[in-house]
Amino acid sequence: MKNFALIGAAGYIAPRHMKAIKDTGNNLLTAFDKGDSVGVIDSYFPDADFFVEFERFDRHIEKLKYEKNTYLDFVSICSPNYLHDAHIRFALRSGADAICEKPLVLNPWNVDKLQHVEKNTGKKIYNILQLRVHPSIIALKEKVKNAKKDSKFEVDLTYLTSRGNWYHTSWKGDHGKSGGIATNIGVHFYDMLSWIFGDVQENVVHIHEKDRAAGYLEFENARVKWFLSINAKYLPNEVKEKGQTTFRSITIDGEELEFSGGFTDLHTMVYQDILAGKGYGLEAARTAIEIVHDIRNATPVGLKGEYHRFAANSK
Repeated sequence: MKNFALIGAAGYIAPRHMKAIKDTGNNLLTAFDKGDSVGVIDSYFPDADFFVEFERFDRHIEKLKYEKNTYLDFVSICSPNYLHDAHIRFALRSGADAICEKPLVLNPWNVDKLQHVEKNTGKKIYNILQLRVHPSIIALKEKVKNAKKDSKFEVDLTYLTSRGNWYHTSWKGDHGKSGGIATNIGVHFYDMLSWIFGDVQENVVHIHEKDRAAGYLEFENARVKWFLSINAKYLPNEVKEKGQTTFRSITIDGEELEFSGGFTDLHTMVYQDILAGKGYGLEAARTAIEIVHDIRNATPVGLKGEYHRFAANSK
């Protein structure tokens, strides 16, 4: 049984990490979050210690070492994006491997610096790249692998996940802290696309606003038009009529990729791989981080060239 700590216990994604730790037969010793709405811990690890002050959390981990001879094996990190780098460093300095949510870090050079920390501490950094373990995505990767080497797939990626006014008040709405909409809700998709279709050859941004972004990515084996939004007004009418607030679609050569289900246990599957020594580390995360960094710093060109049909929707 491995010992875990968790940073960011009050966040939306934290329960998936708690479930993964429990499902893999391991133990959550302690958790931290500035917010104290963490009653969900009782469903998984009611005996875990919890702290709202990082200094006391740090001290507790040291006391476990020196007073009880109890050491952490892993620190799971679910904190805001801009804190990932610091919390990863804390995990490694504490003698544990880090399992971090997306995006691992905000900038490509942060990956380079963290490689030095890995080398100096002898500990590992793992990223949650859960789409890589989704059965439909694995099947698509195999299909692309077996396709003609000189062929390029035509891909449309659309992801709309409605968010209220709270989003813009929180760290998620702060461009400097979240990395902006493409980083915050798009990085998993960019990782998936590069994992399946190869190296990036072109990256064009058509629109990049606080509630929507659109662009064109060309990979070795695909041409991708993408559109992301957190604004419900961009949802297709048929989705609104059903009372749904999320729309996710990926078409490849006009054929819809069915991957609406199968998400419940992906974190557990990622944890299983990490515990078996097969998790995805720093280099695996690099390409998606480079993509979102370039999107974040690009000057949008407007509706020119190959743009997503939703980008023209200004209602």
